[in-house]
Amino acid sequence: MNSDIEIAHSIPMKPIVEIAAKLSISENHLECYGTYKAKLNIDEKNEKKGKLILVTSTNPTPYGEGKTTVTIGLNDALCSLGNKSIATLREPSLGPVFGIKGGATGGGYAQVVPMEDINLHFTGDIHAVTACNNLLCAMIDNHIFQGNTLKIDPTTIQVSRCLDVNDRALRQICLKSNYERDESFVISTASEIMAILCLSENLMDLKKNLSHILIGYTIHKQPVYVSDLHGEEALTILLKDAIKPNLVQSLEHNPVLIHGGPFANIAHGCNSIIATNMALSLADYVVTEAGFGSDLGAIKFMDIKCRKMKTYPDLVIINTTIRSLKHNGDGILENGICNLQAHMDMMRKLSTNILICLNQFDTDTNEEIAFVKNYVEKQGFPFSICNAYKLGGKGALELAQTVIQLCKQENTITLPYSLDTPILEKIGHILKDFYQADMVLIEEKVRYEITHLEEMGYNNLPICIAKTQYAIGDSPKQLGYPKHQVIRVTNIKVAAGAGFIIVYLGNILTMPGLSKEPAYLQMSIDANGNIRGLY
Repeated sequence: MNSDIEIAHSIPMKPIVEIAAKLSISENHLECYGTYKAKLNIDEKNEKKGKLILVTSTNPTPYGEGKTTVTIGLNDALCSLGNKSIATLREPSLGPVFGIKGGATGGGYAQVVPMEDINLHFTGDIHAVTACNNLLCAMIDNHIFQGNTLKIDPTTIQVSRCLDVNDRALRQICLKSNYERDESFVISTASEIMAILCLSENLMDLKKNLSHILIGYTIHKQPVYVSDLHGEEALTILLKDAIKPNLVQSLEHNPVLIHGGPFANIAHGCNSIIATNMALSLADYVVTEAGFGSDLGAIKFMDIKCRKMKTYPDLVIINTTIRSLKHNGDGILENGICNLQAHMDMMRKLSTNILICLNQFDTDTNEEIAFVKNYVEKQGFPFSICNAYKLGGKGALELAQTVIQLCKQENTITLPYSLDTPILEKIGHILKDFYQADMVLIEEKVRYEITHLEEMGYNNLPICIAKTQYAIGDSPKQLGYPKHQVIRVTNIKVAAGAGFIIVYLGNILTMPGLSKEPAYLQMSIDANGNIRGLY
């Protein structure tokens, strides 16, 4: 089988105006970036009408388990059955593209195109977020340099500079101006600006949320916000185009909205509220994904994004692979199936309408597939297979037909806690009820900060867990279904503009590094600008 980029180049794209016409979107609502990409400029107040389908996953291997491929394939299959359907995805970050995971536009015959554009600079949204974040950092340091009338204590600054590449050398730096202070970079997709972009409902809501960013404290321990610097207007100006969702197409010429890209192991891991609401007003089915396993993406999708949207999924799909289950069982499927059990147990606490999907690989045997199917059905869950990677939408027809039937059922959503629950109890609900922790170790500095945040009035915000994506808990080595865990809470920070509290578990890094053999080593470009090795 050809590589992803070779497959993408083998199928001619249609002009984006034709894709928009499928959704009854006229050209005057399109801001075209060339022939095959466009931003949508549509009234965000349109009434929601579609069914929302969330695709989540078991814990992945470092290469990912095809959650995006399943999402694209399912959308193609729903469209082929005569339904009006849209997939809504996050924008790929350059860090993973050139690192270990590669791109995030699907794979095989279930891709969105133009894949190299989307995986690289796309329409510039992530660059706009980077510029906005770094302008804010420059505002803060310039204010201090120019006399510091707000009396900001430089040691309390909460905002870090960012860059959309994996660069471990920037994890710790020293800034020198008229004073010195230690600083660090985060990857752009982990910045609060990215989270705010994805959780804002319109341009004015974006400006309001930017104004609420906590940038630090005065020498008298009083909070300082972006509004105190009068910086929200300039920051919003930099994001005026980035806030508009991007319309592209699948290889089967079906519409896909791609917008926003918060990391799921650090931030909340979902595409934008604006794109999802827009899709729900345009289509009968909206297929979306939440990053990594359900212990990260799905919980935060419900707890953070859906709370803000006031819209919840009609169906939750847990994607898994034989590969990931073997990985969780030291190479033995029967030992690793417990990881699927863990995610079924977690999702059962949130949703009553759940479908298990096996993303099929050529290496899967009939016996292995039968084992997973029998296991799932004994647990009382419906089961389906997806082979969209190899067959495109045809490989997801069984999945699509099952989805249509299940979407006729009512789905009852139960959130992990009420927002008026104390912060410490909210953390306990997630770590004990979902991650099976027997003991939660909270460092003294974190306990102090929790008390401080509650005194500041932030006790009514949801929790955003930042942790490893490879396992349930705080260690990537705790594979399978770890129970009776001891989980360490090592840091806590309020993202006041985004509207959540970030709780860090274990040794989580906000600036990844490149691996020993990063993906860029396989890439090349010829004299005509043709790229190879991008996947």
